[in-house]
Amino acid sequence: MKEFIISEAQSEKAVLVGLITPQQNEQKVMEYLDELAFLADTAGVEAVKCFYQKLDGPNSVTFVGTGKLQEIKEYVVENEIGLVIFDDELSAKQLRNIEKELQVKILDRTNLILDIFARRAQTAHAKTQVELAQYRYMLPRLTRLWTHLERQRGGVGMRGPGETQLETDKRLILDKISRLKKELVDIDKQKSVQRKNRGKMVRVALVGYTNVGKSTLMNLLSKSDVFAENKLFATLDTTVRKVIIENLPFLLSDTVGFIRKLPTELVESFKSTLDEVREADLLVHVVDISHPTFEEQIEVVNKTLAEIDDREKPMIMVFNKVDAFTFVPKDEDDLTPRKRENIDLDELKRTWMAKMQDNCIFISAKEKTNIEELKALLYERVKQIHVTRFPYNDFLFQQYEEE
Repeated sequence: MKEFIISEAQSEKAVLVGLITPQQNEQKVMEYLDELAFLADTAGVEAVKCFYQKLDGPNSVTFVGTGKLQEIKEYVVENEIGLVIFDDELSAKQLRNIEKELQVKILDRTNLILDIFARRAQTAHAKTQVELAQYRYMLPRLTRLWTHLERQRGGVGMRGPGETQLETDKRLILDKISRLKKELVDIDKQKSVQRKNRGKMVRVALVGYTNVGKSTLMNLLSKSDVFAENKLFATLDTTVRKVIIENLPFLLSDTVGFIRKLPTELVESFKSTLDEVREADLLVHVVDISHPTFEEQIEVVNKTLAEIDDREKPMIMVFNKVDAFTFVPKDEDDLTPRKRENIDLDELKRTWMAKMQDNCIFISAKEKTNIEELKALLYERVKQIHVTRFPYNDFLFQQYEEE
């Protein structure tokens, strides 16, 4: 039943398909397709070509127009491509029609992210959440999965013996979803007991877009060995470590990264994983300053955080990867308006530091640039929370000079 999930170990070639619509211009589509190519690479797939078409909206039958679909088919046949990935979620009808026309495996963005999550899941908690998200995704698409099974013909004397195969499988999947939900409730109870056992220490959560360097920063601050890799969704399971800066202990958690167009199935399934974000006293929002659209990534993270927890929380903005930052200086005789790539790092620092006041810092976790300054900032913010919570417990902050 899960034959539409990538399971091959070897790298396969794929083409990517996106749409230019009134909601997203060509530049946005190219950014989305670049990210889709990175997702494909994370899943072990090599993206060899991108196709995009300008339409008012997705075609309800084939997503793109028939002419563009024919162009994709010719390229797929000519270059022996076995996989086509679409940047938006496809309906069961679209999947069925596109597959019938192209005669190759079809995936959409949601399906690809689900596959990466399935590969990355290590613990029982993460595996259960991914399985639940996969079944939720599968449910409305069952007609596609069972096209080889025909319904009983109608008419007198031609009625079937009971449920059709489709109805049977729908019921089985609903039963599995129900069972997985119960398992998650039990796991959540265990997790909440673990959180209670951590006492009343101040909790700090690292949040941010996927692949911005949260796990690398976690390893630096906690001196631990959390898995970090230049791939999307390297971290799925929330990791919590005790960190001590000077004489002040607190708990630091590394959470799953966010992404544009994050499937609703995953947001729902992973809400329990993000309990660490809900229960955190301080959020450390890590941003990849070297990414050309980091402002949009900040918006995506803030929007997802609002979905998880609508309460205002103190936040530190940590701009990471300053070592990889590049910009294109404008010529003096160029009178066109400045673009994002024409702004240098010093101006960005002034802009964001003015906006965020003292809750903003620029670092490189890889090169260990400004890490001591970050620790000092964390110390001050955690200390403020600690003093509010334990007004008479100020012995932690005594500073003794060595003779």
